[in-house]
Amino acid sequence: MRSACPVQAVPTGSGGRVNYLVTGYAEAREALGDPRLSKDTAAFFAGRESGRRLHPAVAHTMLATDPPRHTRLRRLVTKAFTTGAVKELRPYIARVTDELLDGCPAGEPFDFVARLAVPLPVIVICRLLGVPQADRSDVRRWSAELFAAGEPDVIDAASHAIAGYMTDLIAAKRRDPGDSLLDRLIAARDGADRLDEEELVSLAVLLLVAGHETTTNALGNALLALLLHPAVGERLRRDPDGIPGALDELLRFDPSVSTATFRFTTRPVTLGGTDIPAGAPVLVSLGAANRDPARFPAPDHLDPDRDAAAHLAFGHGIHRCLGAPLAKAELETVLRAVLTRFPALRLAVPPERLEWRRTRLVRGLAALPVTP
Repeated sequence: MRSACPVQAVPTGSGGRVNYLVTGYAEAREALGDPRLSKDTAAFFAGRESGRRLHPAVAHTMLATDPPRHTRLRRLVTKAFTTGAVKELRPYIARVTDELLDGCPAGEPFDFVARLAVPLPVIVICRLLGVPQADRSDVRRWSAELFAAGEPDVIDAASHAIAGYMTDLIAAKRRDPGDSLLDRLIAARDGADRLDEEELVSLAVLLLVAGHETTTNALGNALLALLLHPAVGERLRRDPDGIPGALDELLRFDPSVSTATFRFTTRPVTLGGTDIPAGAPVLVSLGAANRDPARFPAPDHLDPDRDAAAHLAFGHGIHRCLGAPLAKAELETVLRAVLTRFPALRLAVPPERLEWRRTRLVRGLAALPVTP
């Protein structure tokens, strides 16, 4: 599709509406940074009938807003995810990683996703937000259900469950304040009144879900790439200090978000030689853009020496992933620990038997069985 035309009209199959799919790198980067492409889903769907009942705190997150509202909300949380702030979390990330790996049965096959890729990011973001340990399994379950492709009732129910939980947690923290990121957001709401209550709940839910769901998939995708390219894996095992430099290539090679979140044109736009009318949904395929040979020669080759810093796995523009420094810190820590601890690590099943999660937005493995 990309070689034929990097921006194509794609019928949705329902209602006669046409979406526009972006698969070229240059066009994807342009679309992600174009202010004429709005993310205000409330405005797009206003007046349209729908049987869905997503909780407003999930349906109208910061991801689904434009400036100036987006700018105001993002400013409140940016400091928590800077490289400096994440550096303070690194010892904790390393300690949790070691504890989780210590729990793996010695010498026996284990599921990397269940044992490490799922629990680690949940534990880290819950610590950052001040979510009690006893509640973390519920948080993980609701988050997974929010991405249950083809099951709208499950998604809608999960949205109400997690929003209701976060509302209760905020109330509990008002009674007994702490020093977590969520406590600081509550102070911003209750002090300067820069957040209304729905914005506070919505921002908390977004940070909780986005703060671990994509990282879980990124961890599995990265390790699988190294297992399928053993020469690269062996090189990084012998030189773990080379892992940070290889992270961008691993993220480019198999990003955990395959398609960027919803956008639509607010006025006619010409993108990649294709005229797009106003009011049309635009889907940006990050996975396809990251494999565009015009930007990344031999894109299907995993090359740890490639300068892949311009990859789009974290998006681009004002909506670029806020948690990118945290995600990369967790990736580096886990890969370093796994490669050095298990020098003979290999897949426990043939690659064709691996099961992928079925969802349009995120790309990740349901399980990654490995043998140490």
